Parts: sequence; C-alpha cells; structure tokens
Amino acid sequence: MTTNPGRERLIYPLDYPSLDDARRGAAMVRDSVGILKVGLELFVREGPPALSLGAEVGCDVFLDLKLHDIPKTVERAVHSAASYGVRYLTVHAAGGPKMLQDAARAADGSGVTLLAVTVLTSLDAGDLRAVGVAAEPSEQALRLARLAQAEGVRGLVCSSAEVGALRAALGPEAVLVTPGIRPSGSAVGDQKRVGTPASAIQAGSSLLVVGRPIRDAADPAAAARAIADEIASAAT
Repeated sequence: MTTNPGRERLIYPLDYPSLDDARRGAAMVRDSVGILKVGLELFVREGPPALSLGAEVGCDVFLDLKLHDIPKTVERAVHSAASYGVRYLTVHAAGGPKMLQDAARAADGSGVTLLAVTVLTSLDAGDLRAVGVAAEPSEQALRLARLAQAEGVRGLVCSSAEVGALRAALGPEAVLVTPGIRPSGSAVGDQKRVGTPASAIQAGSSLLVVGRPIRDAADPAAAARAIADEIASAAT
C-alpha cells in the first residue's frame, strides 16, 4: 500500500477516557496519521503505558503536557519523557527564559523535539487581557516564539492565524505545529482561532493537529484520509 504523503504531517490527539478506547482510536486512523498525541486526559488516567500506543500502530508519539514549572522540575520532566522515546513534547513558552533554556538542554541529543506553546487556540484578545496581557494574540505569540527560539527551543505551537508571521520571522528550520484545525464546514467547538488544513499548510505549518473532526466523524478512517489528502495537495 502506498503511504499518503500527508500522513507524516498529521497529528491525531488520543483524547479518550481509557487506554482501550485510545488503542481502538489509534488503530482506526493509523494508515493516514503519522503522529499520535497523548494529552493530559489520557496520560493522567493511564500514565506511561499510553505512550506505547505509537509503537503498536507504527506512529510517532507527541506527549502534550504543556510543562510549566520551575526550571529544574521541567528539566527533569523532559529527561523522563525522553526515556520513553517520545518524539515531541510541549512546554509553555510563558515559563520564561531559564525554564526554556534548561528544557532545551535536557532535550538536546535525546531525539525529543521540544515544542513551546505560545498562545492557546482557545484564547482571544479578551482572554489575554483578563490575565494581564495587553497584546493581541498574534503579537504575544510572536514575542513568546522569539523568546523560545532564543533559548534553544526549535519547535512552536501556534494557531493558523499566527503561523505565517512566525514562519517569516523564525525561518525555514522552525517546527511549527498548528492545532485548532477544522476542515471547511466543521464545528469550531471551544476553539477561537482556527483554520483549514490547506490554509495552515500554505501559511507555513509543519504539522497539523486534528482531533474532533476525525474522532467524531461517522467514519474516522475516511475523515483522516481526506485530511491527509488535503495536506498532501496543499504541500505540493
């Protein structure tokens, strides 16, 4: 069977309540998804065994814990994650220069690509103001992205609204991961800054995170295949 060229750029979140449910979900989309994301819901419930699902179905694993703590704690957590063979791991760029620097040092040579979260796709300008940030989301995302890159973190998580500016500012080597991806006609849900697969790829995204439009589809395998096709077409 020919591998879909969009597969390696598609991330599927295993947002399921149990390991068995996640295993079934991963098996359904394995042919069109190259990376499985293990987030807080599944990791808190099941722990490290959830990270073995990638090897079971031939996918890389993205551990999405959005680490944000004192530098030494985050450094040790990065070491721990690396020992499980995860390919991607998130930290919060808002953790500050020392935390980012120590996390980058811990990841160096481990095979883990750190991804610094800039501004969550569930937040808008009003939400930022509520926590004391006067900047628009695009300004804040760029500010945090520059900080993370300066401290040695080569990957960023940003919405499709900011990815073009970040690609222009950070250059071709940056790994830009875009959540909040919704195919045309899909429900937005709790996301506020969203984009389509094609628009995000054309703007400069490296990898796309697509969850509910696949998981909640009548045929998740077909939905994943269609999105991988759209990624492949947009990338040519």
